[in-house]
Amino acid sequence: MTAAEQIQDQVFPAPIKTVEAGSAAERAGVRPGDVLLRVNGQAVTDVLAYRHLLSQGRATLEIARPQEAPRVMTGVPGTAQDHHRLFLPTAPSLDDTFTFSVEWEDPGLEFEEVLFDGIKKCANKCDFCYVHQMPRGFRKSLYIMDDDYRLSFLYGSFVTLTNLSENDIRRIEDENLSPLYVSVHTANQDLRQDMMKWWRLKVKDPQAVQIRSMIERLEQIDLYTQIVLVPERNDRENLDETVEYLSSRPNVISAAVVPIGLTSHRTNLPDVRVFSREEAQDTLRRLNVWRRQFLAERGTRFVFPSDELYLLAGEPLPSEEEYEGFPMLENGVGMIRDFLTEGVPELPAALPEPRRVILGTGTLFAESLDRAVEPLRAIGGLSIEVRAVENKTFGKVTTVAGLLTGRCFRHAVKPGEADLLIVPPTTLRYGTELMLDDVSLDDLRAELRMDIRSGGSTLGELTRVILQGAQSSGPQFGMSAHAVKDTAEPISVQVAEQNMRGQA
Repeated sequence: MTAAEQIQDQVFPAPIKTVEAGSAAERAGVRPGDVLLRVNGQAVTDVLAYRHLLSQGRATLEIARPQEAPRVMTGVPGTAQDHHRLFLPTAPSLDDTFTFSVEWEDPGLEFEEVLFDGIKKCANKCDFCYVHQMPRGFRKSLYIMDDDYRLSFLYGSFVTLTNLSENDIRRIEDENLSPLYVSVHTANQDLRQDMMKWWRLKVKDPQAVQIRSMIERLEQIDLYTQIVLVPERNDRENLDETVEYLSSRPNVISAAVVPIGLTSHRTNLPDVRVFSREEAQDTLRRLNVWRRQFLAERGTRFVFPSDELYLLAGEPLPSEEEYEGFPMLENGVGMIRDFLTEGVPELPAALPEPRRVILGTGTLFAESLDRAVEPLRAIGGLSIEVRAVENKTFGKVTTVAGLLTGRCFRHAVKPGEADLLIVPPTTLRYGTELMLDDVSLDDLRAELRMDIRSGGSTLGELTRVILQGAQSSGPQFGMSAHAVKDTAEPISVQVAEQNMRGQA
C-alpha cells in the first residue's frame, strides 16, 4: 500500500453535535451523537475540508452510529495484582453505517469540533513561548502547543508556518485559506532560527522554516503578521530590517509589534527580560518613523505597536483613526482605545443606596483605567477603586489582566470589603465563569462575600455594569496577546476574542 493510500485509508470520525430541523440530514435519519466518516468516499480532516467537498456539488455522506463496545478486563489473571483488575470500556464500534446524498444543499450538520484529526502541534521551542513558562497544576489543555494554520484561518490565531508540509501549503493555496495570521518575529533567517529553535524532527518540509520563502510562496494569501519583540535580539536595527522586508511584500497586509511577555516560571529556559521604559520609547520612535512614511506613501500606517508598548513607554495611545479599523484588536493592538471609544454615558447624580465597587485589573493597565473612570467618582453614594492586582500565579513580571486567576483575586481582595468586585472578562474561559485556575466566580462570591461580575468591552458597558449590575461579555480592558489560549472547550465555540495562547 502506498503512503497516499495509507493516508486515504485513515478515517477521522467527526461527532455530530446538532442536526438542523427539516434538513437533508434529519430526513436521512441522522441524529446528534452520530459521526461523519467520509464524504464522497474521502476521509475528512476538518470542517474546512467538509465544506470544500460540499462546494463541489453532489456529495454523499457516510454516517456511523456508535455502538457501545463490550468492556475489557485489565491486567493479567492470576498475578499478584489480580484484585486490582478493572472492566474498562473500549472504543465504541462504528460498524453501523449508512449514507445519504445532497446536491448543492447544506446537509444541516454541526460538529462537536472543527478539527476532526486533532490540532497540529508546534515544531518550535521559542525562547519566549508562554506554554514553557506555565506553572504546574493547570488543566492539560493549557499545555498544548498548537500551531495550526486552519485555526489561523478560522479564528485569527497566529502560526509560525514551520510545521507545514508540502500538502498543507498546496491546500492553503488551492482552497484559498486567506487571510492567515503569521508570527514572523524577524526576517533575518539565522536570528529567527536562534530565537525559535525549531525541532528538526518535527519539521516536515525544510522549506517551511524559511520565512521569506514562505511569505513569497504564499503570494496569493493575505497575511497579517506579528513580531514578538525581545530586547537586544530582534529589536532596533533588526526590527527595521523586518519591517522593511514585510512592507515590501504585497500580500502582507500589516504587522503588529508586541513586546515579550514573561512569567516567573522560567526554570531551565534562556535568560530573557522585558523592555525598559527607555527601550520601549526607542522602539516607538523607530516605528513612528516607518508609520509616517507608510502613511504618506501607501495610505496606511502598516505597522501597529501593541497597547503594551505604549504603556511600557509611558506614551499616550494613538487616536481611534490611527488604528485603521482595529485589524489586530485581538492581538492587543488598540484594545484600550477601543475600550475607551464608547465614553461614559449620562450619569445619575447619586445612587439610591451606597455602593462600594472594586475594579480589579492587571498592574499594567490600572493607571489608565483609573483615569478613565474618574467621572464616576462624582456620583453620590458610589465609592469606586481601581485595584492593581498582583499576579500571584505567574509572578510579578506578568502584568496583563488576562492572566489573573482566582488565586490572584483571593490575595488582592479581603472578604466583605466591597459590595461589588468587577473582574476583566479576559480572565474567564470562553462561555463560562471559570478562571484559568478553574476557580469560578461563584467560588469567589462565597469566599469574598460580595457580588462579583465581569466587566464590559467598552467603558460605557463597564459603567452600566457598575451602575446596574448588568452582565456583559466580550473583550475587555487589559486584554493581552500574551494570555494563554484555552483549548479545553470545543474549538467550534472558541473565537478570536479568547485569544488565550502566548506568542506563537
